[in-house]
Amino acid sequence: MIYPVVERFVSINGEGRKAGELAVFIRFRKCNLSCSYCDTRWANSEDCPAEMLSAEQIAGYIYGTGVKNVTLTGGEPLLQENLHELIDILMEQGNNVEIETNGSISIAEMNRREYRPSFTLDYKLPDSGMERQMDLSNYNYIRKDDTVKFVAGSIDDLETAVKIIKKYELINKCNVYISPVFGRIDPADIVDYMKKNNLNGVKLQLQLHKIIWNPEKRGV
Repeated sequence: MIYPVVERFVSINGEGRKAGELAVFIRFRKCNLSCSYCDTRWANSEDCPAEMLSAEQIAGYIYGTGVKNVTLTGGEPLLQENLHELIDILMEQGNNVEIETNGSISIAEMNRREYRPSFTLDYKLPDSGMERQMDLSNYNYIRKDDTVKFVAGSIDDLETAVKIIKKYELINKCNVYISPVFGRIDPADIVDYMKKNNLNGVKLQLQLHKIIWNPEKRGV
């Protein structure tokens, strides 16, 4: 199988359960959503320039880095046909594979596979403009090593996040993170909201790569 890869690089994980750890990033072309705050919009179109790489070529590149954490991102990686072929090879090599997905596509089939990656699943809050696209059935398949991430741009977003966390009992199922939309809401306001609402088990997370490097910089 051939995959359109728009970026591949080694950096630290900027967010998620392995934030701060080294990881190899494989960014695929194409996304089915158009979030108001998207910071990888350039990778979302069908005609974005990309390397056409086989699963074996991607796996060879990753093996050559010596880094064991692998983050498959996009775009939307779950739009790639036969993605399981790549995941099987990577996990057979002993890699820790994480898929960053926008929450609009079912993970049910991937959940049943012998080689199951971990998922960082977004819930798109109202300010994103994409909340209606969420596949809420995914909360039947998440596990303890998965993450549901809420990217909030306002207090209204935070109120929606709390409703979803409680309705689907996410604290008991997986890791739960809230991140600010960069430049739209003060992280201190999120902390205040967490304190006022006793959000036990929820973690505030800042995007490390946007703090360490220029927020517009690619390949980090």
